[in-house]
Amino acid sequence: MGAIDVHLDVFEGPMDLLMHLIKKNNLDIYDIPISQITKEYLEYLDMMKEFNLVFAGEFLVMATTLMQIKAKMLLPAVAKAEAEGGPDPREDLINKLEEYQKYKKASEILEKNFLEYKDAFYRGSPVFANEDKFLDVDMFALLSAVKRAFGKVSEAQLIEGESFPIEPRIEKINTMLNNREWIFLDDIFLTETVRLGIITCFIAVLELIKQRAIIVVQDTNLGEVRIYRKPEPKESELDSNES
Repeated sequence: MGAIDVHLDVFEGPMDLLMHLIKKNNLDIYDIPISQITKEYLEYLDMMKEFNLVFAGEFLVMATTLMQIKAKMLLPAVAKAEAEGGPDPREDLINKLEEYQKYKKASEILEKNFLEYKDAFYRGSPVFANEDKFLDVDMFALLSAVKRAFGKVSEAQLIEGESFPIEPRIEKINTMLNNREWIFLDDIFLTETVRLGIITCFIAVLELIKQRAIIVVQDTNLGEVRIYRKPEPKESELDSNES
């Protein structure tokens, strides 16, 4: 399988990835185990590179920042100063995470208000129903499922000439959705035995999202990701479109 460049407008930034890792590991932002977070952050960057995912330079800047903080905390003089109540090398990062949480909370309130008062707009204003949200989950939740799948397959060497076209994986997802309301994202990877197969399945999911053929949602915070087939338009909607 040749390289596939993936461009997603919904791709979050480095702060989203950090908060995802903090929540996933149930960590306190005021006492971040910097070595653990740096290791996991770099693992995600490596995985994103393996997918040829196009991400902004801010991800690399954050990686550098984390490694600098880690290096400072390993210095005996800094460790001693911190133990004596001196400045914490993580302080600037903690402040940024605090600010990020405030903006994130504000955006959630705005979205809640929009959904609550959406019917108060003048006729003709666009209103987006839940079925119009084709990716109601953060990107890193998708990558976490891929990371779990990677951990279940061996690093077996690929057979020369073995290909991993995307079309059969798209058909596989469509078949799994036949006569079912939804499927778990993790289930798509179960029959794959090598990393390239998992990567191709992931690319197939992104392609179906791009085609607006499926809806990907996470019903609860850090819950399992589910995939739904796009609902068929109602007759009333078809009639209104034709008129």
